[in-house]
Amino acid sequence: MVQVKMLTMDDLQLEGKTVFLRVDMNTPIHPATGELMELSRINEAAISIRDLGASKVVVASHQGRVGRYDYTPMAQHAKALSSVLNKDVKYVEDISGPTARSAIKELNNGDVLLLDNLRFLAEETMEFSPEDASKTVFVQRLYKHFDACVLDAFPTAHRAHPSIVGFSYLLPTCAGRVVAKELKALARLSSVEKGPYTTVLGGAKVSDRLEAIDTLIENKRADKVLLGGLLASVFLKAAGKLKGKIGVDGEEKYVNKAKGLMQQFPSTFEIPVDVATAKNSERLEVNVEDMDDNSPVFDIGSKTIDHYSRIIRSSGTVFMSGPPGLFERPGFSIGTENLLKAMSSSLGTTIVSGGHLTAALQRFGIKDWIDHVSTSGGALVLFLAGKRLPLIEALERSARRQGK
Repeated sequence: MVQVKMLTMDDLQLEGKTVFLRVDMNTPIHPATGELMELSRINEAAISIRDLGASKVVVASHQGRVGRYDYTPMAQHAKALSSVLNKDVKYVEDISGPTARSAIKELNNGDVLLLDNLRFLAEETMEFSPEDASKTVFVQRLYKHFDACVLDAFPTAHRAHPSIVGFSYLLPTCAGRVVAKELKALARLSSVEKGPYTTVLGGAKVSDRLEAIDTLIENKRADKVLLGGLLASVFLKAAGKLKGKIGVDGEEKYVNKAKGLMQQFPSTFEIPVDVATAKNSERLEVNVEDMDDNSPVFDIGSKTIDHYSRIIRSSGTVFMSGPPGLFERPGFSIGTENLLKAMSSSLGTTIVSGGHLTAALQRFGIKDWIDHVSTSGGALVLFLAGKRLPLIEALERSARRQGK
């Protein structure tokens, strides 16, 4: 695993300075109530904020994606962060406009200001080279108000957004506590992990997973890949076992990619033999070959759970990213719970990533039985696959500028 040469918050004199702190408080939101479902990432963000107690801290994060139900303002996050920190967090319904700039100027040492959802800015939904990101309207309007940049958004490390690579191109930049801890833990685990390597991939973010799978395999990080969630449906369709529409943008491209991967690595992938759908709102398990083309898949079935669990328990290292089913929905948490419990009882090295799985581990009371738990999802998948991440490169670039 790559060792990262970077500065930490202890390497910069940040007392009395105005600091841009990029965190990731992108939190699971209940689709019916619109409320935050858990506070893992907000608790993590609070660690660096507390250690910047003598600074003027401007916190920035995104929430959700354009067009999704979780694409919301940050008002709830400000309230939750205030509760976690036990102090008032100022909040503005602005990001780089006059209201935000005025609020930054008025900060005193010890104050914390949370900007609104970064993805309300079109620029923050696009990726740039570091130099081009530094020239965006967003960065140009704000960077002169800051003395330093702290990057503590490991779950967003794979995105070359202006908030990640733009400010860091212009300002002294260091890693926040969460990023530093994450990289230290991963370096430690890499020294003790052993094969065979099993990767369990689920969730709804198909593109990130597909981008990393071949590299994971080629770099000997995945002797077996166990598939669940939306990704399993893509591979089931690629294998000719699913006829209906999956309902994901870019479906044909993803299915063709999955076909190529299965042809290239024929003995690596395990796809579900049975799944759970719903009948009259109740869980109904069916064999894959008996599926109705129009039935939605909400979880993996019992036969698949048993098969996957045996592989997990016989592995030297297990990495799981993304739940295999809609564990938030009553009756469909069985796959997620059982695979996580198989990991918790494994004698191998275990790594679990993603906000949803972090919440699931807490719900099932087994978080302490996993060797490393990260709220990062796609970023950690890509990092373990050996991909270069924009946030990591930004930290290394700043360290070189500072002569470290």
